[in-house]
Amino acid sequence: MAAKPRSWAATGVILLATAVSTTTAGCANTDDTPRYRVEVVSTRPHDTAAFTEGLEIDGDVLYESTGLVGRSELRATSLTTDERLARVELPPPYFGEGVTEAGDTVWQITWKDGVAIARDPRTLAERARAHYDGEGWGLCTRRDRLVMSDGGTTLTFRDPVTFAATGSVRVSGHDQARLNELDCAADGSVYANVWKTDHILRIDPDTGAVLADIDASGLLSATERAGADVLNGIAQLPGTDRFLVTGKNWPTMFEVRFVRA
Repeated sequence: MAAKPRSWAATGVILLATAVSTTTAGCANTDDTPRYRVEVVSTRPHDTAAFTEGLEIDGDVLYESTGLVGRSELRATSLTTDERLARVELPPPYFGEGVTEAGDTVWQITWKDGVAIARDPRTLAERARAHYDGEGWGLCTRRDRLVMSDGGTTLTFRDPVTFAATGSVRVSGHDQARLNELDCAADGSVYANVWKTDHILRIDPDTGAVLADIDASGLLSATERAGADVLNGIAQLPGTDRFLVTGKNWPTMFEVRFVRA
């Protein structure tokens, strides 16, 4: 079993992540997209064995889906007490990806298997499965529909009960972006990690327009970065302007705000 997360550790002062951009083909553009950076409010330890693919918060419950064949699982943890509420493994050959709660169902998707698993939100027990074409990367719930990424620039909308595709939109102005983990924010926008970069895009899912490009570089020290994989994992803290962000095999989960660069 992976190490149990420990309690939140307030920093005592606000830390500012390095504002130097890690420009890549996936996030570089020449338009006037507003630029943001991250402002760190507090931190908590994160299990370095967790190859994080998806974060979701419902009330006091933090869901985390992890990847890699033979190591994929879904965890539910209390944000206030750090108590492990439930945990379930995803057996081979499945590679776990994004997770979201939609009503009384938690959906967990898989990478190349084309399988979405409907789970009980309390026990995480499997209730049903649905199948889809293509790859599964990120997943979130926006109002009455699911939003899913496939590693490209397209967001696909799905029925929250059947998982059937109901439409799609292509993100504009970032043609090379590989959208990964998603979070459907309270204001209706979608935040997307851009794979292999330290950038997060804020997207209008109705039009595909990019509303902000957030530079999240500098969160880890050089030593920490050497033992970690890419930034991945974002979830808004309910009723606030703050988000939790982390990455695959990262030692820390950060509570952050996004501020103009």
